[in-house]
Amino acid sequence: MKEDIFDVLIYLFENYLDGDSDRYPDSDVIATELLEAGFQQPDVSKAFAWLESLAEIEAIKPAVSSSFRIFSEEENSVFDLECRDFLLFLEHSGILSPANREIAIDRALALRDEQITLERLKWIVLMVLLSQPGDSAAFSRMEDLVYDLIPTSLH
Repeated sequence: MKEDIFDVLIYLFENYLDGDSDRYPDSDVIATELLEAGFQQPDVSKAFAWLESLAEIEAIKPAVSSSFRIFSEEENSVFDLECRDFLLFLEHSGILSPANREIAIDRALALRDEQITLERLKWIVLMVLLSQPGDSAAFSRMEDLVYDLIPTSLH
């Protein structure tokens, strides 16, 4: 199986980012662990750069509260219809704010060499919500979607 940046990001999320600990090993220790786990150096470096960029994004302040989103040609080439619909579903469900939607789109576009599937988009949104303070309920709801904890039908 070919590992890629996305696999590194999921590994980091599941082992470090989603924890309750305020103390983590420094990035060199984590990078060494990733290399020992079989990830390639370029993918590890790109994953760290992706996470650093996510941490540097400041909250976007929307100028208008009621607006709609039109995807650009580039975004349409990255996100298939299922992914675009999912982003809008998350926003209409109150899981993603318009600002966090834009951050998720930005972070997905930053993974230019990776194919963005619906499953990968779910992980990106989860990481974005984790990086943005203040809405633990949205994070929990998204976590349920990522781990398929929400039933698809009611009995």
